[in-house]
Amino acid sequence: MNKAGEKALEWLIEKEDTELIGVYESEKAFEAIREERPELVISSGFEHIVPEEIIDVPEKGIVNLHPSYLPYNRGAHPFIWPLIGDTPAGVSIHFMNEALDEGPLIARKKVEKRPDDTAKTLRDRLMDQQFELFKDSWGKILQGKAKPQELEEGSKHVKSDLDDISQLNLEKEMSLEDAIDLLRGLTYGDEKLAFFTESGETYRLGLSIEKE
Repeated sequence: MNKAGEKALEWLIEKEDTELIGVYESEKAFEAIREERPELVISSGFEHIVPEEIIDVPEKGIVNLHPSYLPYNRGAHPFIWPLIGDTPAGVSIHFMNEALDEGPLIARKKVEKRPDDTAKTLRDRLMDQQFELFKDSWGKILQGKAKPQELEEGSKHVKSDLDDISQLNLEKEMSLEDAIDLLRGLTYGDEKLAFFTESGETYRLGLSIEKE
């Protein structure tokens, strides 16, 4: 469960008209859904693919909180790609279907990309905005109001895409702006995702940008 999910959980616990059946962060959730047959399931940062037969169990469906402006950056690491490419940053809420992050869209909201953002700072802001959008969309969730995503306009990433860009090619020509954006996307707090090798040694690097 990510930070948006933790905030959503706290909010739902306090709602008098909502009965919380259980909280799961592993595949044990699937058996629990089969047995309990909840009316609605909320997913936020759940790291397992949900089988179609499980998605069909809750009467009102399974709602996923995804930290991207869908249909852009479906799949893995959605907080990295807006910094590296020209896709918008944002948060979305959608009903799950059998395809990853492609279900009917309940709500979405763009989130500003700042010049001093790294993957960590952008993700933190996305988590806050994700929770706010969830609260604001609760009525639409209960009513089942959603529309199909326009997938042809979007983008999709798998986990291995990050591996493809993390090892830097020091001979590759690119603008200074593109190089900075690449390193912003590959800097997650103290964790430096970018690296290069020289003389058999591996060197990791990140980026720190400070506003005067």
